Amino acid sequence: MALRIKKAVYALIGIVLMTAAGLCHAGQKTHTVFFEGEENELHVFRSFGRVEGKTLLIVGGIQGDEPGGFLAADYFADLSLEKGNLIVVPRANFPSITKKERQINQDMNRKFMDDHTRNYEAKVVEVLKELICQSDCFLNLHEGSGFYSATWESEQRNPGRYGQSIISDAAVLRRAKNAGAKDIDLEKMALTVIERMNASIPVPSQHFHFNNHRTNQPDSLHKEQRRSATYYAMNICKIPAFGIESAKSLPLEQKVKQHIWAVDGFMALMDIIPKTPGIDLKKPEMQYMIISVNDSIPVVVGKMQRLTIKRGDVIQVHDIITNYERGLSVDVIGLGNEFNDMKKKLKILESTRIEAKKDFYTCGSVFLDIRDTPGAVPIGRLAVSDSKKADGIRYKLKVNGETVMVDNYDHVRLNYGDRLVIVDIITGDIDPSEYVVNFKGFVGNNSRNDGEDRGYVIDTGAGVLMPRYSLERKGLKYHVVTTLGGEEVGKIYIDILKNS
Repeated sequence: MALRIKKAVYALIGIVLMTAAGLCHAGQKTHTVFFEGEENELHVFRSFGRVEGKTLLIVGGIQGDEPGGFLAADYFADLSLEKGNLIVVPRANFPSITKKERQINQDMNRKFMDDHTRNYEAKVVEVLKELICQSDCFLNLHEGSGFYSATWESEQRNPGRYGQSIISDAAVLRRAKNAGAKDIDLEKMALTVIERMNASIPVPSQHFHFNNHRTNQPDSLHKEQRRSATYYAMNICKIPAFGIESAKSLPLEQKVKQHIWAVDGFMALMDIIPKTPGIDLKKPEMQYMIISVNDSIPVVVGKMQRLTIKRGDVIQVHDIITNYERGLSVDVIGLGNEFNDMKKKLKILESTRIEAKKDFYTCGSVFLDIRDTPGAVPIGRLAVSDSKKADGIRYKLKVNGETVMVDNYDHVRLNYGDRLVIVDIITGDIDPSEYVVNFKGFVGNNSRNDGEDRGYVIDTGAGVLMPRYSLERKGLKYHVVTTLGGEEVGKIYIDILKNS
C-alpha cells in the first residue's frame, strides 16, 4: 500500500507521519513527497520488511553531476524486503540534476553543519537531517574524481582523489559509554563490503579502497567535510555513515552496478534481507505528454507530435509518460524556469517546443504551433498532428530579445554588444534534442562544456567570445555548427560589426 503525503511548507510534519507509518506497514512501502510543486520537490521512499530489523538510509543525487548514485538509488526505491527497513532518497537535489551541475546556490553536501543561509538547499537538508537520525546507518552515493590511493602514484591516483573508495570521517565511531552504546568499527565495516565488491571487479586498478578522511584531525586533508551529511550523521546522530565514491571516468553502467554492490554489502552487514528484485537501465523514452490549453480538458500529445494553439493561449503540462517513473521534468523552450516547467501555467506567444527529460537525459519532444486566426481555440477542438519531414535545418534566434529565423548556412549580422540567444533549431521529423548546436568560440557552461549552446545569452561585447576560434582569428566572424551523431549537418555564420 503506497502512502503519498502532499507537502509544501511544513516538511517535518511529513517526517512524523512517515515515522508513524513504519509502525503499521510491515512488509509494505510508502512514498512521501515534500515541497510538492516546488523546484526542489523531494521524494522519499520507504520499504518495511515483513520482519523487523535495522534501517538503512540511502541518498543519491545530492550533487547533480553524479548520475551513478541517483540511478542506483532508484533500484532500491522499488525494493521489497523480507527483513529490516530502507529509506531511499534517490534525488536529493533535483534542480542540480536537471542542470547536470554539482550545485545551484550552494553545495548541498556542505550545509549540514554551521550553515545559516536560507535557500531551497537548506529546506531539503532539514528533511535529510531528520531522516539520518531515524536510521541505523547512512550511505551517501557519489562519484569522485580520479582514483583514491593511500600513497601518491600519479596526478589521477593519490590520497587527494575520491574515486573507487568508501569514505568515512573516522576509523571508529566513538559513542557514549555511559549510555550503554558501543563504539563501532567503521573501517572494519567498509573493508568487509570492499572485499565483497572487489570480487566482482576484474580490473585491479579499479578496485575499491577504504578512505579515512580523519575529518576531525588537525592535519586532515578534508576539513571541508566537517559540514557534510556523513559528518552530521556520525557527530550528531551517532550512526555509522559512509560516502560511496565510484570514479567519474568509468562507464555509467559500471558506476551504477558498483553503487548497487556497495549498498548490497551494507544491507548484508545490517541483516537487511531483500526479496528478489530486478534492474533495468534501458534508454529513457517518452511516449506522450498530457497538456491542457486555457484550462480545457487535457489532450494527449505523442512524441514528435504537434499541438496547434492560438497566440496568447496558456498551456499546462500535467504529466509525461515514459518508460521510467522517477526523475521526470519538462522544459518549455524559451519560457518557464530553468529547472522544471511541469504543471506550470505558461502563456505562449510564439511557436516553441516542449522537451521531456529523465534527470538530465532528454527523452522526447512535442511542439506547440501558433495559429494566428481570430477567436479562441474551442475546447475539444485542439488539433494534434504529426511532424513532417523537412529538407533542412532552420535556426530560431533572439537578437536583443527579438526573434529571428535563419536558414541553414546563412549569415547573421550583429552589432558589437548585441545579445544573441540560440533558442532552438527546426528540424522536421527528427527530434531537435538529438542534435548538438555549438557556437564555436563560446562556452555556455564552464563546468560542463558539452558543446551544446542553445539557451545561453551570448553577449558579443562582454569578452566571452574567444577570438582564436573565429574564422579570421580577429573576433569578428564566428560560426555555429550543428551535428547529429557526430556528423556535421548544418552551420550558420555570425558576423559582428564594430564601429570604427
